[in-house]
Amino acid sequence: MSTPTENKTLLKGAEWLIRESSSFDTFIPEDYNEEQQMVKDMCASFLDAEVLPVIGRIDQLEPGLMPSLLAKAGEQGLLGTSIPEQYGGLGKDFITSTLVNEGLGGGFSFSVAIAAHTGIGTLPILYFGTDAQKEKYIPKLTSGQWKGSYGLTEPNSGSDALGAKTTARLSSDGKHYILNGQKCWITNGGFADVYTVFAKIDGDKFSAFIVERGFEGFTQGPEEHKMGIKGSSTVQLYFQDCKVPAENLLGEIGKGHIIAFNILNIGRLKLCAAALGGAKRAATTTIQYAATREQFKTAIANFGAIKHKLAEMAIRIWVAESALYRTAKMIDDKEMELLAAGKPFNEALLGAAEEYAIECAMLKVFGSEVLDFVVDEGVQVHGGNGYSDEYIISKAYRDSRINRIYEGTNEINRLLTVDMVLKRAMKGRLDLMGPAMAVSKELMSIPDFGSGDDQPFAKDKKAVQQFKKAILMVAGAAVQKLMARVENEQEILMHIADMAIETFHAESALLRAMKLADQRGEGACAFELDVTRTYIYDAADRIQKSGRDAINAFAEGDEQRMMLLGLKRFTKTDPFNSKEARRRIAAKLSCDNHYPL
Repeated sequence: MSTPTENKTLLKGAEWLIRESSSFDTFIPEDYNEEQQMVKDMCASFLDAEVLPVIGRIDQLEPGLMPSLLAKAGEQGLLGTSIPEQYGGLGKDFITSTLVNEGLGGGFSFSVAIAAHTGIGTLPILYFGTDAQKEKYIPKLTSGQWKGSYGLTEPNSGSDALGAKTTARLSSDGKHYILNGQKCWITNGGFADVYTVFAKIDGDKFSAFIVERGFEGFTQGPEEHKMGIKGSSTVQLYFQDCKVPAENLLGEIGKGHIIAFNILNIGRLKLCAAALGGAKRAATTTIQYAATREQFKTAIANFGAIKHKLAEMAIRIWVAESALYRTAKMIDDKEMELLAAGKPFNEALLGAAEEYAIECAMLKVFGSEVLDFVVDEGVQVHGGNGYSDEYIISKAYRDSRINRIYEGTNEINRLLTVDMVLKRAMKGRLDLMGPAMAVSKELMSIPDFGSGDDQPFAKDKKAVQQFKKAILMVAGAAVQKLMARVENEQEILMHIADMAIETFHAESALLRAMKLADQRGEGACAFELDVTRTYIYDAADRIQKSGRDAINAFAEGDEQRMMLLGLKRFTKTDPFNSKEARRRIAAKLSCDNHYPL
């Protein structure tokens, strides 16, 4: 296990919004230790040797193939990276388990299957099971002998998980719970051996159960035919007087929501990691195609329009990676802090993930949308060939789309981002009032444009600080103006969420670039600085657009004019030649002939 850096200041969830973060304290991918890099390399080798050569057979849902691949992954320890050693796992830290999700993220349907198995298929039992339940199931799941799945979604309850209709009642002899209902869109459902299933005891107590394949009254439907991730087993589950042993109740009666929502926090971050892995491979595919495809007697990689696309892929991937591992280390450090305070391992990680649930929601949105952007532009660079199944970029395009839907739709995660921030502020967990009032007073003052601009990264740091002020100004005014009605103004909330997502990722990229420049010198970080400064330059316009749309939706007259002037001030940037920066980024990509980091 890793340990927090001595004297390190550990920010609470969302506290980056009101406090300055230190680049020295920020974990960056370049900080991986040798063992972590070896694990990441092992994942890449597994995909190249075991998965990608049979990807066509996987998409045909060849019977037994996916379970056999999961078993092979189990033999190499890839199913139990962070599982305690007492249950057959490796007991590694959260950074390492995140690296596994990224390293296997380019495996198309296999990536979905292994993420579901190691995440929602295993973690509910690991974190909420009794000792007997963990001893019975976790070693088999860790080794790959048994495969895991998770039944939450129903035909009429998707985002509204608590609206589930599946019921459970205790039998007259008290030995079984009798389940009735159905679940849909169940990943790994066609071959799993054990399922975490949610139902309402006596019609109202939302609870979780461990259901094994073969239990009386439990059946499954045929495989769904999907737009993408065709090789991922997806079925409906049916429960008709299904007899589940009473000892297979998971957690407390009526507390199933705690299991469902806590597991989602980790799942959202891990989805971002998998999307990142997929984006890196799709970018490499596109870079290599652009280098070999010729038009007008030259490689298309030499055209400015293509350079722009390749560079923008790299920018968004690099920024996503920066925020992902910054957050993963925050969770890891918080877990160590809770363990040191005497918390058991399950409560420590769940508590750490809950602390940074806001960041996890933002990562899910950003990571899934980065992958969508990369594969979409990848198809465009491929031209007509990108629309052909003979080129793998078309498969990447189809498989990507699901990521914006599961683990909570991106709309739900945007709304949750702001909702969780406001609730923490109301409960006193996050002091937003003081900083928001300070920003309000600043609107009435004459701006100071040049203090400290001669210091390294001063302008970049000031830009990010100003972005934060824009968020506080818009969010504070919206809450003050709309009061309790703000929760019904979803458009406004999503605009504010977009401002927060852009700012958190811009700051994460900047902290990474600053740390690298301190370690290597600015001259050795040209690529990283071009990426960071181009992103911040573009983010300013996106933040201004989101802020302006939010302000215009709830403010009028003098209040509106003052806020729009303040927003313009907070998103002001110096002139920057982003065309030349992107050309330099694209030149490095073409020179390396792959995504380099």
